Amino acid sequence: MSNSSSISHFLLLALADTRQLQLLHFCLLLGISLAALLGNGLIISAVACSQHLHTPMFFFLLNLALSDLGSICTTVPKAMHNSLWDTSNISYTGCAAQVFLIFFFLGSEFSLLTIMCYDRYVSICKPLHYGTLVGSRACAHMAAAAWASGFLNALMHTANTFTLPLCHGNALGQFFCEIPQILKLSCSKSHLRELGLLGISISLACGCFVFIVFSYVQIFRAVLRIPSEQRRHKAFSTCLPHLAVLFLFLSTAVFAHLKPPSMSSPSLDLALSVLYSVLPPTLNPLIYSLRNQELKAAVWRLMTAWFWKN
Repeated sequence: MSNSSSISHFLLLALADTRQLQLLHFCLLLGISLAALLGNGLIISAVACSQHLHTPMFFFLLNLALSDLGSICTTVPKAMHNSLWDTSNISYTGCAAQVFLIFFFLGSEFSLLTIMCYDRYVSICKPLHYGTLVGSRACAHMAAAAWASGFLNALMHTANTFTLPLCHGNALGQFFCEIPQILKLSCSKSHLRELGLLGISISLACGCFVFIVFSYVQIFRAVLRIPSEQRRHKAFSTCLPHLAVLFLFLSTAVFAHLKPPSMSSPSLDLALSVLYSVLPPTLNPLIYSLRNQELKAAVWRLMTAWFWKN
């Protein structure tokens, strides 16, 4: 293939070689995707339908659930289709759409997690100014900024990546379209431009991470000064789900891309990519609902009302 104009499709990495394992992977992915759809759907419905959950914390949680739904719906359905029908093809346009959506939802999710950290910081460290700093207008602006930053980041990377000439075949070493895998097919030094854009995105992500660490240092210092043990426990309980989700999101993605080369192997790389793209959207609803009594009560009321209605 001389350039990208002659490429009509890409070949994704198969999850398994034998038919039995392919069908097993299809069933596993189907179960995981249904769990993610159910968990995130319940959170979205509970927050939207429960008037007492119309607070900044739950508003951002609703946006996070939307991001998780979009993220898992971007990669898993195509992997399920390929496993079921024993194929590895994805169209050129479909690959571009997948790259855009992955960057859009994952970028928006990290921005939302940073904003949720700010919400916890203001709630605990500046409670008297909470209504002013995190009012309804401010929440709407912050959520819009998170989605807009994810959109612009995704548009920039997708447009740059798919204008590169590709001449090293069309086989990707991943079960979904990923920019580092596409760059390996490039035959031009212009791919350094994309590496520069990735460097800028990583720098911005590191800035968000530093902000999160600084905020939690201030939060823990403020919580430890609270005289009442019950109030300290309540303050910690509002932070633990966010910390758990943040750790799950960052640890799986960072280890998948920054692990030592000596640990790299096709099977391990594939397993890690499944972990960081599928595991966080599936477990996030469980993490938040287990630690939040208000959310659990709202979800239970919603399920009970639906059961009696039907």
